[in-house]
Amino acid sequence: MTTTGARAIRGIPAAPGVAHGPYLRFERVPLTHDAHAADPATEVTRLRAACEVVAKSRERVADELRRSGHANEARIFDAHAEMARDPALLDDAIARITTSQVSASSAIAAAAAVVAEQLRALDDATLAGRAADVLDVGDRIAREVAGLPAATIELVVPSIIVADDLPPSLTATLPRDRLLAIVLEGSSPTAHAAILARAYGIPAVVGASRLREVLGRVGPAAHLAVDGATGEVIVAPDAETIASFDARGRDIARDRAGALADAELPAITRDGTIVQLLANIGSVRESAAARALGASGVGLFRTEFLFLERGTAPSEDEQAGAYGEVAAAFAPNPVTVRLLDVGGDKPISYLPMPREENPFLGQRALRLAGTYRELFVAQLRACYRAATRGRVKVMAPMVADAADTRLFIDLAREARTSLTATDRGEVELGVMLEIPSAVLSADTYFARLSFASLGTNDLLQYTLAADRGNAALERYRDGLHPAHLALVRMAVEAARRHGIELSVCGEMAGDPVAALVLVGLGVRYLSMTSASIPAVKRAIRAAALADLEREASAALGEMSAESVRARFERVATSDS
Repeated sequence: MTTTGARAIRGIPAAPGVAHGPYLRFERVPLTHDAHAADPATEVTRLRAACEVVAKSRERVADELRRSGHANEARIFDAHAEMARDPALLDDAIARITTSQVSASSAIAAAAAVVAEQLRALDDATLAGRAADVLDVGDRIAREVAGLPAATIELVVPSIIVADDLPPSLTATLPRDRLLAIVLEGSSPTAHAAILARAYGIPAVVGASRLREVLGRVGPAAHLAVDGATGEVIVAPDAETIASFDARGRDIARDRAGALADAELPAITRDGTIVQLLANIGSVRESAAARALGASGVGLFRTEFLFLERGTAPSEDEQAGAYGEVAAAFAPNPVTVRLLDVGGDKPISYLPMPREENPFLGQRALRLAGTYRELFVAQLRACYRAATRGRVKVMAPMVADAADTRLFIDLAREARTSLTATDRGEVELGVMLEIPSAVLSADTYFARLSFASLGTNDLLQYTLAADRGNAALERYRDGLHPAHLALVRMAVEAARRHGIELSVCGEMAGDPVAALVLVGLGVRYLSMTSASIPAVKRAIRAAALADLEREASAALGEMSAESVRARFERVATSDS
């Protein structure tokens, strides 16, 4: 409970943990670039040299992270080194130098800004979050060319960093013994700054868009209290609030220790129902962490990382290698590969598409197969080849009806028959249910599939006509809305009628309270970010299926997501 003097702001949870203390604001100061290049050839030479210096410095950061036990996070800076040497970024900057005769620092900054803007336009929060990485690398190169030092933050006393966004390279160099928490007014939970915060155990909140306004009324001397698990930020907390946050910290430490201790145990309810907990991953490197935290397979392997930030599509061999590596790592457990989900709001330079007025509802994902059929056939061939190394399942995104399913099956048949029996394994075919029509018409095509997976992030926004990236629509973001739950129940019942497996791979699956609702509705496969697995497993092990089924049926008659959440929070509390 906070007093009227305290000011509460709700952002998006990014890294769990609580902290309170003074804050320090970081502002990215834009470089002042020379307007013109006196000698374009000299500027190009200086630019190439600066790119290599920055690439090597990023490799050194990656090596330091590996030595400190953060191998997964080190790959962020491996990727930065690759960006610094990226021919497409460099060629764009060189073209600006030679055609417009601008300086090298100005050219690389402009080239990076174009790529960052393209990434921000993406509907996938993970990929949109990479805009900060591109700007970070571009800024480091521009500063190197200009002979300026990298941006730094000096923490004289333990403090909470406040910023609109935070460059990953800066996040990695902050003194962790004096970094209490991170609060970003923009950004997303999948941005690399947030990933690093989670790796370091630093509480973080993103999307706290009102913070600047509130701090402007209070002044720079105010302290903050931050809860990275709830997204709550309190400005000028009173003594009672601080005591409450300290108590939360003790509870979190106790719960975290208990959840990790249970990570190797099965997710089984008190009355004996087993729920399979799977991992959502976006790259090969995430496999080890998923296995260590108890994932019994991969429920969503996003393949976009292979296709973005490059000038041409990845080869079939490259894809088969990546998918096969993950399949082998999890064998004999399944790995579910999602076919390429780009187009419309996720542009790729080598897949030219006309501009669309509403890309969220446009020509994207499987709908691109009419124009780029061979791209999908090649990806499916790679999946069949990977299936010789483990159990591979493939699902098609943006399926609206039986006709889309028929197209997907035809593509898979073409890919399979083009391979010899010794070159291919067997692949299970399924679809993502993220469009309401796909759920409503499930009985017309489920019999042709082995499985289906509810992509609740998109299903929710399409059901409620609410863009999940629009901060003004906060109240529509909770997947426990009764209308959304009704679609989940319909999908469960259709899957039972046709004897196919149904999972959930949206954010709901990783929310311990929402996971209990899903289990109560009949879902037995939940796929989530690896870090969420221990807490969800613990919640399931503390619950009884009979109670969850009773409460889930009642939840369908509730009037709001808030009332459903309150109902299941009581269930979780009574079971713990």
